[in-house]
Amino acid sequence: MKIIKLNGSPYDANAYLVDDSILIDVGMDARSVITELEGYIQIGDLETIILTHCHYDHTGGAGDVARASGAKIAIHKDDAPLLGNAKASASIMFGRSTPSITPDILLKGGEFFGELEIIHTPGHTPGCICLYNAHSKVLFSGDTVFQDGSFGRTDLYGGSTQQLIESIRKLTLLDVSIMYPGHGDIVEEDAGEQIKMSLMMASQFLDM
Repeated sequence: MKIIKLNGSPYDANAYLVDDSILIDVGMDARSVITELEGYIQIGDLETIILTHCHYDHTGGAGDVARASGAKIAIHKDDAPLLGNAKASASIMFGRSTPSITPDILLKGGEFFGELEIIHTPGHTPGCICLYNAHSKVLFSGDTVFQDGSFGRTDLYGGSTQQLIESIRKLTLLDVSIMYPGHGDIVEEDAGEQIKMSLMMASQFLDM
């Protein structure tokens, strides 16, 4: 499995190019992402853009990248209606208007893109997802969990403390060697243990 992390601005979400054909999240700066992509692939070779959730720092550039590449946009069905809502997409927090994004694929959870399985992990948003490759033991965790036991916030539109805890609990059942989060560093050591730490921390601080 070939994975390339694309870096936008420091406050942007991580984007990951997988096997030269799938882009997981986009970030806000489409021009920067397109330039980086063209350093690795022909832009027309991009087939699918999978958004882990509706927040603007993950989705802002998706429409422009899709138009430049012809790639289809996939997002969970529960977050699709929130893309155009300034509050629900958090674009208002970045002082931006909501982008024009029309999803081509509405996810429910359980779908596969190659060896990547879509796992519905609500809590940060209603339609948050993670992506898991059982063969490679790789998890793309979006904003559900991060390194060092961190976890996604639940105080934004559609957030749910109890759902987030249950979603993290679901992730602890996976055999994860490497975790690629929506922000911060790639976790290449003790990824499974760090997810368990996220569950412990979330249970202590959120379920009070």
